[in-house]
Amino acid sequence: MPHLNYHHLRYFWIIATEGSMSRAAQRLNVSPSSLSVQIKALEEQLGQQLFERVGRTLQLTEAGRIAVDYAGSVFKSGHELMETLSGLRPGRQVLRVGAAATLSRNFQIAFLRPLIGRIDVELIIHTGLFDDLLEALDAHKLDIVLANHPASPDARSSFENTLIDEQGVSIVSHKPAKPTRLGFPQDLARLPIILPGRGNALRSAFDALLGRSGIRPVIAAEVDDMAMLRLMARESGGLALVPPIVVIDELRSGLLVERIRLNTLKEQFFAVTQQRRYPNPLVAELIRSPSASRIRRMRGTEPLRSVKSSRGRSSP
Repeated sequence: MPHLNYHHLRYFWIIATEGSMSRAAQRLNVSPSSLSVQIKALEEQLGQQLFERVGRTLQLTEAGRIAVDYAGSVFKSGHELMETLSGLRPGRQVLRVGAAATLSRNFQIAFLRPLIGRIDVELIIHTGLFDDLLEALDAHKLDIVLANHPASPDARSSFENTLIDEQGVSIVSHKPAKPTRLGFPQDLARLPIILPGRGNALRSAFDALLGRSGIRPVIAAEVDDMAMLRLMARESGGLALVPPIVVIDELRSGLLVERIRLNTLKEQFFAVTQQRRYPNPLVAELIRSPSASRIRRMRGTEPLRSVKSSRGRSSP
C-alpha cells in the first residue's frame, strides 16, 4: 500500500481552509504554480480530483470535502500529540490546570492537595477568564479547567463537566458586639453588604431572591475576585455574601461568623475536561481522590456527577 504524503496533504488542507490558491501560497511562502504541482501529485496518489475550478474560484469536489475532514482530524491529532508530549519530563508527570479568576483559592488548594508536593508531579496553574481557559483546553494547552459554572453546549467542541461540590451560601461578618439574629432579608435594606460582581451566577440568584421579597440591599462593594471578596469580608467589619469554603479559615478561627445560611442559593464547583484520545491520568486521579470527597463532605454535598456537553467559545 503506498504511503500518504502528509506534506502534500498539509498543502491541500491549507488551500481548502484559505479558500484560495493565491492566499495559501502567500501563507506558505511558495508560488501558486508550485502548489498546483503538489496538489496534482496528491490527486494522483489518491486517485481522485480534489478541486474543480468554477469561474475564477476553486471549489472542493465531493472527494475533496471528505479529504478535508480527514486532514483536519490528522492535524488535530498531531497537534494533540505535540502538546501532550511536550510537557513530559523523565520520571515526572505534568498537569496543566486552568482556574477561573472568580474561583475560590481555598477550593483550588483543597482540590489540588493530593498532588501538591509530590516529587513525581509538576503542577502548572493558570488563572484567567473562563472563556480564555476553555480556548486553551480546546487547544490541548490545559488538561483541566476549574470553575464555578459549567461549560455550556455548542456543536464545535466536546467537553465534560464534573460537579465537584455544591454548597449553600452564607452571609458572614465579624462577630457582633451584642448577639443579634440577622433578619433576612429585611435587614439588608439598612445594613451594607459586600456582594459578588454582577454577571456572577450566585449574584444573579441573590438579586432574584431579594427582588421577589421587594428588598433593595445597601451594597457596600461588588467584587468579582473571590480572593478579594474574602479580604474585604475580613477588613470591612460588615456583611458579605460568600460560599463558606471561601472563608473557611476565618470561620474556623472565629475571625468571621456565619450570620445566616441561604441554602436556597447554591454555589457550584466544576471540573471541566475534554474527551481525549490520550487523557492525562492525573485528571482522573484528582477527580476521584479522597480530597475531592472531603471537599464535598465539608457541606454534605451530593456525590460527583458528570455531564457531557459540547462547548463553543462564549461564556455562559
